[in-house]
Amino acid sequence: MNPENKKITTPIWDFVKTYAESNGTRLHMPGHKGQDFLGCESFDITEISGADSLYEANGIIAESENNASNLFGSGRTLFSTEGSSQCIRAMIYLAMLNKRKKSKDSKRPVIAAVRNAHKAFVYAAALLDIDVIWLWPEEKISSVCSCAVSLKQVEKVLDEHEEIVALYLTSPDYLGAQADIRGFAEVCHKRNVVLAVDNAHGAYLKFLEPSKHPLDLGADICCDSAHKTLPVLTGGAYLHISKNAPKIFSEQAKHAMALFGSTSPSYLTMISLDLCNHYLSEGYSKLLKAMIELRCNCCEELETLGWRVVESDPLKITIEIPSDIFNSELTQRLQHKGVECEYADQNYIVFMLTPENTKVDLERLVSAIGKNQYCYKEKQYLTVSPTTQKISIREAMFSVSEKISLAEAENRICRVPTVSCPPAIPIAICGEVIDENAVRCFEYYGITQINVVCKKKY
Repeated sequence: MNPENKKITTPIWDFVKTYAESNGTRLHMPGHKGQDFLGCESFDITEISGADSLYEANGIIAESENNASNLFGSGRTLFSTEGSSQCIRAMIYLAMLNKRKKSKDSKRPVIAAVRNAHKAFVYAAALLDIDVIWLWPEEKISSVCSCAVSLKQVEKVLDEHEEIVALYLTSPDYLGAQADIRGFAEVCHKRNVVLAVDNAHGAYLKFLEPSKHPLDLGADICCDSAHKTLPVLTGGAYLHISKNAPKIFSEQAKHAMALFGSTSPSYLTMISLDLCNHYLSEGYSKLLKAMIELRCNCCEELETLGWRVVESDPLKITIEIPSDIFNSELTQRLQHKGVECEYADQNYIVFMLTPENTKVDLERLVSAIGKNQYCYKEKQYLTVSPTTQKISIREAMFSVSEKISLAEAENRICRVPTVSCPPAIPIAICGEVIDENAVRCFEYYGITQINVVCKKKY
C-alpha cells in the first residue's frame, strides 16, 4: 500500500497552534512565556493539560506517532527529539532485553556490529555494558565511513558466536553506500538473530518506488534521523519497529526511549515531526522523484567537468577528491561562492540533497566547483585490522583518563572515541589497544591528541 494514500492529521500542531492563539496566561515552563525572542516561542510549550507526554503518550503525541507508523508501515513508530543517538541506545537496550527474556543463561550479551558504527553505538555499549564483536572490512578502505562486509563474513561470525543477540549495521553510510539489508536479514533470521539498522541518513528511502527502507527489506528495528533528509527540525528522529519484530520491542519501546531521553522533550521538534507526517502524505514521492532526476543530471554535468562521482544513495552527491588538491582548498573555494558541503575528508566530499533544494542550488554547485584541473592518481587507502580489546568498553569509558600526543599513543588503551562529527565514526574503540594502523589513521584525519586510560589504573 502506498503510504501516501491515507489521510494524515496533525494533532500536535493543531493543539499547540490553538493554545498559542488563545493568548492565555502562561504560568508554566518554559521561561520565555511565549514571548518572541527567536520568533517561535509561542509554539514552544511543555506538558500542559491536553499536550500529552512523549514517554507516556496516550493523546495527541500517540496519535501523531501512529500516523507516522502508518506512513512507514511499521509495527510501531516512536518520536525522538534527541536524534538517532537516543534511538540507537534504545535499540541496543531492547536487543538486550529480548535476549534475557528468551534465555536464562548468565552470559554477557554480545552484539555483532559493522565497524563503521556511529560513536552513539559505542556509548550505548558502554552504558549498557555490552560486548561487541566487530566486523571489519575484507578489502582496503579509503575512508572510515565505509566498511563493506559480505554475507559469508556475517554468517561465519554468527555461526561461531551463538551468544550474539543482534547484528548492527549502518546503511546508508556517510558516503552514501548501502548495505545488502535484505541479504543480512535472511542470514540473521535463519539464526534467530535480530537485525538492527542505523538508517539515520535514509528516512526518505520509504518513499522511493519501490521502497528501499530497512523495514521493507527485513530489518527488525531501525532508526531514521528525520531531520537529516526530511523537513524536520534538528533532533527529530524516528524509532521504527517491524511488525515481525519480537513482541517485547513494542511493549518496552517507550521505556527504552525514556531511559535515554530528557524529561523535557522539545515540542517544537515534535510539531515538526507531526507536520512532516502531513507533508509526506501529500505527494512527497513525486517531489522526491523530481529531485533524484535533478541530482542525476547534476552528476552527469560534474563528470563532464572531470570530477569522479562515486555511487551513493539517491540523495547524496559524493565526489572523489583528486590527490593534487587538499579538501580544505576545495571546501574553501565552494564556501567562497556560497556553497557549503555536508562532509569532506582527504578522499571525498559529500553533498546532501532533499526535495527542498532547487534546480538553482544544483546549478550553483556545478558553477562553484567548476572544471576539474587536477589529476586523479591512486587513492589513499587506510590499513585497518582487528585490534586487541584489553578491557571492556564500559570499563574504559568510566576509567580515569589522560590526554597524550599521538606520538605517545601506540600501545596505549583508548579511553573515548576521538573523532569529530561529522562523521563521528571512531578510529579506535574504548578499551582497545591503539596499534600502528590506528596511529596512521589518526594521522590521516589530522587528530593529534588522544584520550587514553591512565597508566595508574594498572
